[in-house]
Amino acid sequence: MKREIDWKEISDGKLYGLNDMVKADCGDCKGCFACCQGMGQSVILDPLDCFRLTENLRCTLEALLADKLELNVVDGIVLPNLKMGGKEERCGFLNQEGRCGIHSFRPGICRLFPLGRIYDEQGFQYFLQVHECRRENRAKVKVRKWIDTPDAKRYEKYVSDWHFFLKRLERKMEEDGDQALANKISMYVLKQFYLTPYDRDQDFFDQFGKRLEASSFL
Repeated sequence: MKREIDWKEISDGKLYGLNDMVKADCGDCKGCFACCQGMGQSVILDPLDCFRLTENLRCTLEALLADKLELNVVDGIVLPNLKMGGKEERCGFLNQEGRCGIHSFRPGICRLFPLGRIYDEQGFQYFLQVHECRRENRAKVKVRKWIDTPDAKRYEKYVSDWHFFLKRLERKMEEDGDQALANKISMYVLKQFYLTPYDRDQDFFDQFGKRLEASSFL
């Protein structure tokens, strides 16, 4: 999702890599779940997020879309996001105590928060969003530990590949200006990368790479 702002205005002005220390550790939140409610449609899920959810919950994406997730247009392409429900607009995966019920396989944006990503031609770097988390006096933690993701370098490549793939599709739709094409692209992305199951016994990144390569005609 595009954010038409200067990242320096919402950060500490620094960029971070996997092995850098950043003041992001909120001490296990200790009962706070402010970032898990009122988030609107902003917690967008990528294919790995949905793979982790369906694998660990042993369900289909269609089942999650009937309850915990929803589809919305993001920069011209229909993508899934966490659904906020009830009067408090809470994430459907919060338990009664306000704790995350999917913490070990939570989405990438949740792992990242309160960090953000800023992209350039080579990939991306991390920055600290200083106004997003209500916790004060956060401790320093290594970025790699904070995002808590196995195969972090492969994950970063995957994130970049997915980001730039969506940007290419976005430019194609803008240049063409045909709503029918935009609808076709959205349906293709949903089917190719989300609805068609991945083999749980095979490496996700390899499977994703093959699907991405097969989509080069777009």
